[in-house]
Amino acid sequence: MEVPLDAGRIVAPGVPHLSIDTSDHPLKGTSRPFPPDVQPAADYRGAVPVTLHRSEVRSMDPLTLYAILRLRVDVFVVEQRAAYPDLDGRDAEPGAELLWAADGDEVLATLRILREPDGALRVGRVATAPAARSRGVASMLMRVALERCAALDPTAPVVLDAQAHLAGWYARFGFEVAGAGFDEDGIPHVPMRRTA
Repeated sequence: MEVPLDAGRIVAPGVPHLSIDTSDHPLKGTSRPFPPDVQPAADYRGAVPVTLHRSEVRSMDPLTLYAILRLRVDVFVVEQRAAYPDLDGRDAEPGAELLWAADGDEVLATLRILREPDGALRVGRVATAPAARSRGVASMLMRVALERCAALDPTAPVVLDAQAHLAGWYARFGFEVAGAGFDEDGIPHVPMRRTA
């Protein structure tokens, strides 16, 4: 379906309170296809006013970047008690992009897309605020991330390292376990791959 860009946002008809911020999009003021698979997950339990965003670190508002990094630390380091260097330098690599879902200034979920040396695209640092879990927010963000990966390189596989208990969730998006499980900071993980 064609959805007009209106005042810097794409509003998804039929999806309660879902809009995608396009204020810095080069097609601002025009129309473009809205991905048909960006719909609330089957387990969507409530209307969360959500805007979806994408940016390279160098172009981001510092307060938004701070909110994204704070969410990652809150989830991975504090909640999951995994003391590791979240700021690994990869967010600032050429071509790296951060995607996030927000309710106003509050970051609800985030992830990043990286290009690996072998040409694969890597999705990582997938984190969702406790208040936004089981509401379809992370599912919407993952669908948009996979659409972005396809736009970046439709032939590239997409890889990620999933926490083992979330392998089934990632399988909903076409990922398959692609190797032996491993321990990362005391949390069981499995490598996963999605073929283009």
